[in-house]
Amino acid sequence: MTRTSAGWVNAHTHLYSGLAALGMPEPTPAPRSFREILERVWWRLDRALDEASLRAAAELYVAEALLAGTTALVDHHESPGFVEGSLDVLAEVCERLGMRALLAYGATERNGGRAEARRGLGECARFCRALPASGRAFVRGAVGLHASFTVSDDTLREAGALARELGAVVHVHVAEDRVDVEDARERGFAGPLERLLACEALPPGSILAHGVHLSTEEVRLARERGLWLVQNPRSNRKNGVGYPAALGAGERVALGTDGFPSDMVDEAETLIVEAAKHGEDIDRAAARCGASRDLLAAVWKDRPRAEVGAGCIEVGGRVVVEGGRLCAGDLDAIRARARDEAARLWKRMERL
Repeated sequence: MTRTSAGWVNAHTHLYSGLAALGMPEPTPAPRSFREILERVWWRLDRALDEASLRAAAELYVAEALLAGTTALVDHHESPGFVEGSLDVLAEVCERLGMRALLAYGATERNGGRAEARRGLGECARFCRALPASGRAFVRGAVGLHASFTVSDDTLREAGALARELGAVVHVHVAEDRVDVEDARERGFAGPLERLLACEALPPGSILAHGVHLSTEEVRLARERGLWLVQNPRSNRKNGVGYPAALGAGERVALGTDGFPSDMVDEAETLIVEAAKHGEDIDRAAARCGASRDLLAAVWKDRPRAEVGAGCIEVGGRVVVEGGRLCAGDLDAIRARARDEAARLWKRMERL
């Protein structure tokens, strides 16, 4: 195997979106705001997921990510109809195909209140506690929160306490859209970051996805607290939420796709285009690709080896792609299962 480069790291994504490109129905009427995009598309999709569709989505996403040279990802998962055991499904797929992954369930109260949030945190706890005896070498666990505007202060405090108990980090959406900022201010805080910190929900090393509407001072505060920020250019552009210009004030800023395919070359090219359009220093923006590997090293407590070259990929001493083909999966069969499950998923989704 000719080794030419380290693998790409996707620092924020959603494996459950893996079937979205296979004919997901368009919402009617069309969403007019970010909140409506969530309500009419993604929150309907995650409620429709079951074990079979989640497994098919994860298989397709991970397989195509590996073939694109992505060898590690940080996933943020939600499936309100299939909570307990959902992280095991994702872990089994990643372990089998050879993808390093940091997995968390995003606790929320948007469907079932505090009881729903406790189930989400419980899944994070169950998964993290079981990992040492699981024999899984490719996955790690974190504590997830959807976003602060969908949870109470009590849930934020419980998430932070659980993460500290587990020795884990928290993975949460922060200031992706103004709705998150407005909600925090209505609750008496300067913004969602300040609310999360006041509720002690963010142990050092925690991962804040997006940060589009953070100020320069807030980005510096995140840096001082040892937190990571993750920019998601394709998603932010498509959802029309804005460009996170303040992220240039921090060095701990990585690159993710937020559920878009894990083609990090495409994501990096979009980053450069968007940075230039919004007047950000190109070199500073481009450094986010390398920062994603630094984030992974911090999670793994070392710098795990993953090498890509000549149509082959090796992760942790295991060849997972050879001659441009998966070593532990049949791509045609994975795609066939994905098409079948997608058709069933869209029918369930349309009934919601």
